[in-house]
Amino acid sequence: MDIRDADTVAPERSETRRRERSIVTALLVWGLGYAAYRTYYAVGGQLGMFGEPVSDAQFRTVNAAGAGIVLAGALLPLLLARVQLLRPAVPVVAWVVGVGCCMHAFVDGTLRFLSLAGVHPTQLPAELWQSFDRRASDLQDLLLNEPWFLVEGLLWIALGLACVRPSRRDSWLITAAGACLLLTAVGVLSGLDVIGSFRLG
Repeated sequence: MDIRDADTVAPERSETRRRERSIVTALLVWGLGYAAYRTYYAVGGQLGMFGEPVSDAQFRTVNAAGAGIVLAGALLPLLLARVQLLRPAVPVVAWVVGVGCCMHAFVDGTLRFLSLAGVHPTQLPAELWQSFDRRASDLQDLLLNEPWFLVEGLLWIALGLACVRPSRRDSWLITAAGACLLLTAVGVLSGLDVIGSFRLG
C-alpha cells in the first residue's frame, strides 16, 4: 500500500468507526426505552392495559423478565464494540438478531393486521390472560411492539453492514433478507394454522 492508499483508507476507517458508534448509541437508547416500558408494567403500572391477567404477580414477573432481556440486548452492542476480542463476532450476532427482530415484526404485524380485519382473530395464552380486549391488544402490538422490533432489527442490520468486510456486504445482506423472508412466511403460515406451531411469543 502506498502513501496515497493509506491516506484514502484512514478516513474511510475513521468514518466507519463513527458510524458504528452512532448505531451502537441508537441501539442503546432504543433498547433502554423499551426496557423502561416493560419495567413500568413490572412494577404494577396499569396505563395501556388491554385485559385482565390471570395473576398480577405472574404478569409483573413476565414483564420484569422481558425488561431484563431487553436491557441485556441494549447493552450487548456496546460490549461487542468495546471488547476487541468480541469484534469479529459482530457480523454474526448482528445477522441473527437483525433477522430475528425483523421477522418477529413482520410475522406478528401481519397476524395482528389480519386479526383487526377479522380474518384470523388473535388468541392470547389462556394461562396468562383471564380476559382481554382483542382490538386494543392488536392496536397496541401494531402501533408499539412491532414497530419497536422492526427498528431494533434494522439497527442491528445497519451495525452488521458497518462491521462486515466490504467484499462480503452484498452476500451478508442478501442472506439476511432471504432468511427473513423465509422465516416470515413460515411464521405467518404457522400463525394462521396452515402448518404446525411456530410461536414467536
